[in-house]
Amino acid sequence: MVSAGTGQSGAHGRAPSMADVAAAAGVSHQTVSRVLNGSELVRPETRTRVLAAIAELGYRRNNAARLLVTNRSHRIGMISAHLVLHGPSMIAVSVQDAGHKAGYDVSLVAVEDFSVQSLRNALDRLLDEAVEAIVVAVAHREALQQVESLDAPVPIIVVQGVTEGQRMAVGIDQEMGARIAVEHLLDLGHRHVAHVTGPLEWVEAGQRRTGWQRAHEDRHVLPGPELAGDWSPGSGYQAGLRIAEDPDVTAVFVANDAMAMGLMYALHEKGRDIPGEISVVGFDNVPEARYLWPALTTIDQEFSLLGRRAVELTLRALDGETDPSTQLIRPDLVLRDSARAPGER
Repeated sequence: MVSAGTGQSGAHGRAPSMADVAAAAGVSHQTVSRVLNGSELVRPETRTRVLAAIAELGYRRNNAARLLVTNRSHRIGMISAHLVLHGPSMIAVSVQDAGHKAGYDVSLVAVEDFSVQSLRNALDRLLDEAVEAIVVAVAHREALQQVESLDAPVPIIVVQGVTEGQRMAVGIDQEMGARIAVEHLLDLGHRHVAHVTGPLEWVEAGQRRTGWQRAHEDRHVLPGPELAGDWSPGSGYQAGLRIAEDPDVTAVFVANDAMAMGLMYALHEKGRDIPGEISVVGFDNVPEARYLWPALTTIDQEFSLLGRRAVELTLRALDGETDPSTQLIRPDLVLRDSARAPGER
């Protein structure tokens, strides 16, 4: 048990958290949550130990948490990462908007790394707020593997890095979006479309790369060169410098619009005409895409629909549906001026 001098605060003088109670009692945060929620699944001696730790630390739950014991908190938690990027930030906004429209507050916790401890700390923070369910928006492969190992007392819904038919998950069909982009370029008459990838430790970057490959396989043609990017305009610029020196490349599919912007800048700098010499298609349909010169043809992800589907799936889980699932959302091609038939100005 904790020492008497620890009362009323956790580490570094902050208010004690559920994690502090769990550590003091030698149990998991799930067990603490069950004690607080009056679950009968806790052994009497464990309950006594947890209640003693709560009293000694001076741990208090907020009003929303107290409501959970007798009713519902009407609060959804969300764990997200990379909020400086367009896709993750729009997903967070869409889930928050859809949650509010459904009568739920949404508590967002951003993680900076994908360790088990980081994700569990985020989970603890949200459980301390008595969330009824948690939406996880992390597309990094390692993070998604860690999410599967979390033992949470509430439903967890995944909204990034999702595959068709995945249970407790909703997402946008990244592979289909890439296929649509590349098929458009092939239909225009281009062959061997080059690709600037996102970082392949991201599940969605890999899915877009697979779509690029399979679009070529379907036409029985070899894909063009593949260049590695990291989602940033700078990496797109570096890829553009290389592509500008390759006379065989007439079209490029870029895994996000930020990299496409950098690539287009490099092509302009090297005197390569877009789309007369090289066509470019991006992915995301960021607000700036329509104002580039030429305006960027790109793939639009319907983030508002993703948010609504995520909240709908969450409510289905809260209503008792076991492992609900839904179809992936099909993205759309937005036609602008950066892609034309080879040689057409």
